[in-house]
Amino acid sequence: MARRAPYRTGDPSLDARIAELLDEAGVSRDEDLVFEMLVSALRIGRESASRADLKLVNAALKELRYSFLVFEPYASVPKVSIFGSARIRRDDPAYEVAMRFGRQMAEQDWMVITGAGPGIMEAGIEGAGAERAFGVNILLPFENEPTALLAGDPKLINYRYFFTRKLTFMKESKAFALLPGGFGTLDETFELLTLMQTGRSPICPVVLISAEGSTYWQTWLQFIENELLGPRALIGPDDLCLVRVCSTVEDAVGEITHFYSRYHSMRVVGRRLVVRLRTPVDEHELSELNEQFADIVVSGRIEAVETSPAEREDGDVPDLPRIAFQFNRVNYARLRRLIDALNGPRS
Repeated sequence: MARRAPYRTGDPSLDARIAELLDEAGVSRDEDLVFEMLVSALRIGRESASRADLKLVNAALKELRYSFLVFEPYASVPKVSIFGSARIRRDDPAYEVAMRFGRQMAEQDWMVITGAGPGIMEAGIEGAGAERAFGVNILLPFENEPTALLAGDPKLINYRYFFTRKLTFMKESKAFALLPGGFGTLDETFELLTLMQTGRSPICPVVLISAEGSTYWQTWLQFIENELLGPRALIGPDDLCLVRVCSTVEDAVGEITHFYSRYHSMRVVGRRLVVRLRTPVDEHELSELNEQFADIVVSGRIEAVETSPAEREDGDVPDLPRIAFQFNRVNYARLRRLIDALNGPRS
């Protein structure tokens, strides 16, 4: 193996046979990781896991493998996930809002991902068009069939487990739009913010949209400000910058596209966080960034850097300009503020 897998069975002869199996199967890329997955399968098979546990792991792995396969041809196309209630009817103003949002994001050359059900999900697909939509459907005994808009479409995926479905949403999306919904929508809202607040998910735009005259998100925001951000300080003062309540579809689309107007992506390399940009920063801008965001720099400074060998080896946008610094890995909301500073104000 090009990269030695540190996680092994404990039996050198068995490890050698696994390596031979990988060679016979033609696994030539990231074989160290495939090796470790096989080791995990063998270990759990030898241990005391119940059949129910084995079925869960087996189904989850199969669902994730198939999801990767479906999304892979569209890896270069940015995608926005749309969340909202399946109970919203076509005559509800929120349906029209979701449809317009899907259409306008498709016009910006984005694709949409929805839960493939009726209501807000169907509206987003209808707006974007089936050719620019993915459906990640959860199999529930009391839910309707997936929307007919994606019938027979290879971009429709059925999931048994919520956690593999949620992982697909998080992994494949570069932005999230939430419209009015029930427990599921609020669960997705809070989970998104929790994952970004704790650094478990990349920072990306999260927009909350509702129809004109609706108080849905304004009431939600009041609760957050009064009960979480209030005197008890259950969240930090910058945490609300991770989400934006948008008054119109145009505002929401603008918020998402502006987020990626200069900022591209970030990655940890060694001990430093590397931020990739579409245009370089000059010395004056670096000076301002260092003054404004010194509180999240552990040591040293924010500085322009060359592409690291690890990024070049992975083909990880090596031609883009970069800045890097030792991030404290605590204040992720402040990291969102840094991205906003790099992008500058919206016109």
